Amino acid sequence: MYKRFMERLRSFLKGEAIFLNEPMSRHTSFKIGGPADIFLEIEDFKDLKSTLDLCKAEGLPVFILGNGSNLLVSDEGLRCVVIHPAGNLAKAEVRGNIIQAGAGLSLAELSVFAAENELSGLEFAGGIPGTVGGGIYMNAGAYGGELKDTVSRVYIYADGELKQFSAAEMEFSYRHSILGSLKEAVVVAGEFELKPDKKEDIYARIQELNGRRREKQPLEYPSAGSTFKRPETGFAAKLIEEAGLKGKSVGGAEVSVKHSGFIINKGNATAKDVKELIAYIQQEVEKKSGVKLYPEVRML
Repeated sequence: MYKRFMERLRSFLKGEAIFLNEPMSRHTSFKIGGPADIFLEIEDFKDLKSTLDLCKAEGLPVFILGNGSNLLVSDEGLRCVVIHPAGNLAKAEVRGNIIQAGAGLSLAELSVFAAENELSGLEFAGGIPGTVGGGIYMNAGAYGGELKDTVSRVYIYADGELKQFSAAEMEFSYRHSILGSLKEAVVVAGEFELKPDKKEDIYARIQELNGRRREKQPLEYPSAGSTFKRPETGFAAKLIEEAGLKGKSVGGAEVSVKHSGFIINKGNATAKDVKELIAYIQQEVEKKSGVKLYPEVRML
């Protein structure tokens, strides 16, 4: 099914950017996932546009992958074209108090870039393991900050053209943006409006927040970050702990003893293990507290 696609793809994309049957376990923070049919590392907008247009013409589904930090990929893998933005699509530049950052840039690198340019507002993002594109898609946040607080403009490729969306047009809310309902829309870059501050003060705040993460979160194990969205009442981690599920495991997947809001990969966990554990947690928490938990982790 991919023969004609591969011939046309190789006419403009270099061979070293193309990987076939690439294990997704190499590209997700959970270290879980079967092979993707085609995995591409794309470094500039021209090649990104050409690839997306080709996929659309051939009727091939596409998934844009950042750092793979909020994902649970099926053990059977992905029957699609996975695109990982890199190179020029993972760079940042500054104009006054505005930073424009490519979708493939990690939020941690963006936070450091802002600090080096003495711009404040992204300190909370310093420990979020995702990228600009993924962060904008789900309005990533931590410690009282969310990307919607600083995003001023988003560049999105959709319907064959590069479009600009204002912050208001992005319809940001808790772990949500308009991108969830825009078909075949891809984040290319985002602009962040920040405030001047002293470099040392910005770094002090980043280090303080990262210290809190290291102290409270099971960063020594592979995970997809917080497993569940914040419920309308209470906190997911507290509800899970009160249901007696801290340390509960299915196969290689375990509710972290350090932070029960995380499911961790203790070793050779499968996507099936994680999904079964998620379902069990939902069942037991609802039985104990009456609160239904919904996964924050995106399942592919």
